[in-house]
Amino acid sequence: MLAREVFRIAFYMPHDHPDIAQGVSHAIDCYMRAVGEGPKTINYVSFSHDEGAVLSSEQWEWVRLLLHNTRRWSFPDDYEEWKQREIEKRRFERGLLFTGGSGSRNGYELEYKARIPWRPAPETTFVSLLTATLPIEFLERHGPGPVRQLVLDMASQLRFASGHAGLGLRLYWWLPRADESLRVGLLCYPGLDLRDAWRHEERMGLQVDGVHWLNFLGPPVLGQLGGADPLRSRLRSAETTVVALDEERVVVSLGERPEVGELSAGKSLPAYRELAHVLAPWLEPLFLPPSGEIAGETRYTSLLLTEDEARRWWRRFLD
Repeated sequence: MLAREVFRIAFYMPHDHPDIAQGVSHAIDCYMRAVGEGPKTINYVSFSHDEGAVLSSEQWEWVRLLLHNTRRWSFPDDYEEWKQREIEKRRFERGLLFTGGSGSRNGYELEYKARIPWRPAPETTFVSLLTATLPIEFLERHGPGPVRQLVLDMASQLRFASGHAGLGLRLYWWLPRADESLRVGLLCYPGLDLRDAWRHEERMGLQVDGVHWLNFLGPPVLGQLGGADPLRSRLRSAETTVVALDEERVVVSLGERPEVGELSAGKSLPAYRELAHVLAPWLEPLFLPPSGEIAGETRYTSLLLTEDEARRWWRRFLD
């Protein structure tokens, strides 16, 4: 399987592991309660890019140990030299990856990556990342209400700067060079998030990762917008709701259920466009490293997009 349509959840947290461990542990528990443990959902765990193993009581003990070890590191001084090289290569300090098994592509996946605790802090703000996916069949079976509640439960104790949940594409491999029709077809659906093709989410920092069905905003962006009430006053679409989670965090919902849109049918998702224009100063700029060539033309991302295609998709709600 090259790719699967999924419901994707992502939270960007500009904090080191000790400051977010409790919230991350809570979010993982919420996800596991919702999907269940077993060969058809989540049945496997990998630690920091190791080979992984089938989930068992022993593996869960290792998971808890990794999450609850909140000793503060002062990278790189507190690591042995070989460990420093390993951490720098994988680009995160510690991580967990839950899947349906080795090689499984059933759509159930949860990953946590704790940022490297550089001292002194680098000029670029890196984030710790928590992402999860559900197969689209889960959304169809349970409906948008319970899925929305699951996302809110996961978010409830997370110290995020931003986050989102909505329809997306989970890419398991690079797009075949000859498959032009699939690549072009995907660009016609603005509500289908293709962000997985870029693969540099640790660089999100304090910026916002586009516009989705559910949009989570925390400090500093929400404060720069003036807070929940001023943000609410700028969003006039009847489909849009702004709910404060606490004094520093809100969730902006664009409709009762996620929509994929369809540009050829005139379904351009106006509520999504409205929020994108409000958030424009904080949206992540396009990051476009080359990934290869086709017929002498440079292509980008694992979808092998042309530069024009990548830019048009990135700005699909702004132009």
